[in-house]
Amino acid sequence: MNSFWDFFWFIISFFLLMAYLMVLFQILTDLFRDKDLGGGMKAVWVFCLIFFPIVTSLIYLIVRGRSMAERNMASMQAAQADTEAYIRSVSASSASASDEIARAKGLLDSGAISQAEFDQLKAKALS
Repeated sequence: MNSFWDFFWFIISFFLLMAYLMVLFQILTDLFRDKDLGGGMKAVWVFCLIFFPIVTSLIYLIVRGRSMAERNMASMQAAQADTEAYIRSVSASSASASDEIARAKGLLDSGAISQAEFDQLKAKALS
């Protein structure tokens, strides 16, 4: 690169290429996430994306942009719900383990079980 402007246009071109690739992969992801669209239409969209990439990308974003956003939001909400359910199950499991250890400690303190039996109950609750 011989001048500042060559470097400048290289940076601009690289940015536009990366932006286009992000849009392309987002469209492809949305195409295969859509359950309402048949396989034939998906193939037509992919064919057009390969041979007429910029025009097809713009048409897809205009025609299917709203449903694309809705599918993306539904996917994010499902992931959030799964995460919250996992956190609740881990918290419940942790709380029940603490309760079991406390109950075993009470039995140990009362002399109903030995230290070895307490250690076994504690290991079982923590596993």
